[in-house]
Amino acid sequence: MRSYIVNREECVRMKPFPGIEMCAFEAEKMTVSIVEMEPGAVIEEHQHPHEQVGYMVEGWAEFVIDGQSYRVEAGQMWRLPGGVRHKVIAGDCRVRAVDVFYPVREDMRGQWEAS
Repeated sequence: MRSYIVNREECVRMKPFPGIEMCAFEAEKMTVSIVEMEPGAVIEEHQHPHEQVGYMVEGWAEFVIDGQSYRVEAGQMWRLPGGVRHKVIAGDCRVRAVDVFYPVREDMRGQWEAS
């Protein structure tokens, strides 16, 4: 059985868009992703079947959710049902956020194994 504690080095690392870095790991039924965005970086509009909740740790960003714009600042959270189109544009400072997806994001899957 793997450790209950996950170190950053064990995460799946991704750079899906310029200025965006993600570090993801999964449990049995969900995926957690730490997202870091350079000022002005953009996560292009997309959708996925996964339910998504998140927390803005640092900075601020404009979220465009189902065509409506929202400013999300450090300390705020979001919840998105599966299938909703969304886009994120980092503000004028570095952004750090945490996203949780249910069920597991297969495209972010690492090597975690339940025993």
